[in-house]
Amino acid sequence: MKQTRNTIAKSKIISMLQAAEVALSHAEIEAAIDIGVNRVTIYRILDRLIEEGTIHKVVNTDGTMKFAMCHNCSVTHHHNHIHFSCVACKAVTCLEGVVPSFKLPKQYEVIDVNFTLSGRCPNCTQKIA
Repeated sequence: MKQTRNTIAKSKIISMLQAAEVALSHAEIEAAIDIGVNRVTIYRILDRLIEEGTIHKVVNTDGTMKFAMCHNCSVTHHHNHIHFSCVACKAVTCLEGVVPSFKLPKQYEVIDVNFTLSGRCPNCTQKIA
């Protein structure tokens, strides 16, 4: 994993993602960052953080790209956990303790896994109960 220099904007984005309980979109990061950073710079920083193995990206069920901190990654950078997308509040959460399983024919080789389930998160389920 290639290391790059730390900038104020990069540090702010890392802090934002560390503090977030759910994955954040580029638009959410751009709206919340309190320093003058243009949208292209934010994209570059997010790409760099993915390349470094600091964060991972999740494609939400509506096609929105979300970003979350990596936890418990080994030298090989894999995210074989499930992501949950709430249809009510639109939050995307990494479910670290749930490991997806599947069976493929022998001639297939899995390189990457991206599981996103959709439904209602515990907060939204409680609101309608």
